[in-house]
Amino acid sequence: MAPIVSHLGKGDTGNSTNNEDYCIFDRLLACEFPLTEQPGRVERIDAITFATADMSASVTFYEALGFAISFGDISSPFITLESGNCFVNLWEVTGSDLPTRWWGRTVFHVDDVDRMYQRAMSAGLSPGDEPKDAPWGERFFPIQDPSGHDLSFAKKLTS
Repeated sequence: MAPIVSHLGKGDTGNSTNNEDYCIFDRLLACEFPLTEQPGRVERIDAITFATADMSASVTFYEALGFAISFGDISSPFITLESGNCFVNLWEVTGSDLPTRWWGRTVFHVDDVDRMYQRAMSAGLSPGDEPKDAPWGERFFPIQDPSGHDLSFAKKLTS
């Protein structure tokens, strides 16, 4: 079940049993619309921007995985690459500006994980592991781009 948005009325701390401070509209809204159905919700992430100290190596890496430059060129300090409805922005920085700590992983959903893995291997890239089925219901493989960003290419498993 989706979480429900909570609307507290003026002066209500949430600890009071006095409902006079609640607006009727707020009570109806909180009861009838789950958070995922609220107007103004985020529908999806379309792009991610990665810092890179080696634009050429990063562009070569993403092109090997099927992305194509849609903005800028190899001499630009900012490039957008796309594959389907997915966009990767590369922003050139000095090596000292690259993140030095792990921050998370970007997951790209693909139509065929094993084919994407073979594509990476054929291009001479070094995935962190072979594709495998995960307990959370995806088939995936991990890989790092030339700047050390953790990526995963995945597809939801069908029952």
